Amino acid sequence: MRRFVFTIATVEMAICFAVLAMPTSVRADGDAAKVYKTNCVLCHAADGSGTSPSGKAMKAKDLRSAEVQGKTDAELEDFITKGQGKMPAFGKKLSPETIKSLVAYIRALPKQ
Repeated sequence: MRRFVFTIATVEMAICFAVLAMPTSVRADGDAAKVYKTNCVLCHAADGSGTSPSGKAMKAKDLRSAEVQGKTDAELEDFITKGQGKMPAFGKKLSPETIKSLVAYIRALPKQ
C-alpha cells in the first residue's frame, strides 16, 4: 500500500512540475490575446482590420497590412509604448514584456 501511495505521489509531483514548466508560452499567448481584447479591439477590431466603428472613425491601421507587418518588432514596440497620432501610449500601462507578447500576437493576426 505504501508503494502505491508513493507511486501516486511521484506521478502527481511530476504532473505539477510539468504544468508549472509548460504554461509559460501558453500563458503568454493567452495573456497577449487578453491584452489585445482589453486595449486594442475597440479601434483595431478583433481581427486587426481596423474596421470597428471607432477604428473607421479614427482611421486605425489594419494590423494585418503589409505596412504594419513590415515594421520591425522594435518599431512596433516603440509605437505601442509611446503612441502616435490618435493612438495612446501604453508604456505606463503595460510592461515591456507584455508589449513584446502583444507584438507577437499582432504578427500572428494575418495567419488567423
